[in-house]
Amino acid sequence: MNLSRRRLAFRNAALFDSRAGLMRPGATVVVEDGLVVGVEFGAVKVDDAEVLDLAGKALLPGLIDVGWTELIFNHITAKVPGPENHYLINPYGLWYNEVTASNLVKVNLAGQAVDGSKYPVNIAGFIIHSAIHAVRQDAHCIIHTHSTAGSAVATKRDGLRFDNFYSAYLHGDVAYHEFEGVTTDTVEQSRLVASLGTKSALILRNHGLLVTGPAIPQAFSTYWILQRACEIQVATDAMRGDNLPLTQKVLDETPARTLPFRTGPRPGGLVFDALLRRAGIRYDDIA
Repeated sequence: MNLSRRRLAFRNAALFDSRAGLMRPGATVVVEDGLVVGVEFGAVKVDDAEVLDLAGKALLPGLIDVGWTELIFNHITAKVPGPENHYLINPYGLWYNEVTASNLVKVNLAGQAVDGSKYPVNIAGFIIHSAIHAVRQDAHCIIHTHSTAGSAVATKRDGLRFDNFYSAYLHGDVAYHEFEGVTTDTVEQSRLVASLGTKSALILRNHGLLVTGPAIPQAFSTYWILQRACEIQVATDAMRGDNLPLTQKVLDETPARTLPFRTGPRPGGLVFDALLRRAGIRYDDIA
């Protein structure tokens, strides 16, 4: 038996397929001489896939490092490819640095685990996510947090002002949803979806932030920009003197000027790749 080449089957794990921009379950990782040389997702072999433990090695520790997490609360979901409408969500009750690809919970639109996971799901959180996933076919990844700056801006009557570099980037792409209490009633779902519309960012008033994206890197990038916009607004509001407004002309021209950063084969990919490298995941190790 040749021990230099091994096939490691992750039946309950979910790895990131860079070509599809989605999490794929049931991956088989091919290891040769201690290095990952290929990944197979079912019958699809991907030699140059990003071997990504989403929660444990990249996105979630990145959130921890910059202070976006809220103990065991808040939620990140990613769509599993296929017609079943299944989604991966961080298990309720685990600290974010305890979450790994193998303990992500695969659920249906009702928030019911379909993979036999022993971990519970925050139903209040998934009511929000499932409402959007069910209607927005482009929402393959959803991030919802209660960051301090985000929740502070969500509590202000005027919400996010478009008077700093990052908020200008999001001009025309931010929606609002009125607070109706802790989200435990499915009757709110239709109103929440209507509030979001076709936009990428949703400020949940008196609550927190939510972003959607067609792929994990783009959702992460959008969230980072929204979070920075809120942080700068909070900081400037704490300073003496008037804020300098942006002209309507600048705001109107910003979407076209930022289009190159929001389009292409992998929007947000450069930022997310840098986050992977920071987490110790390098393409040279999986090529």
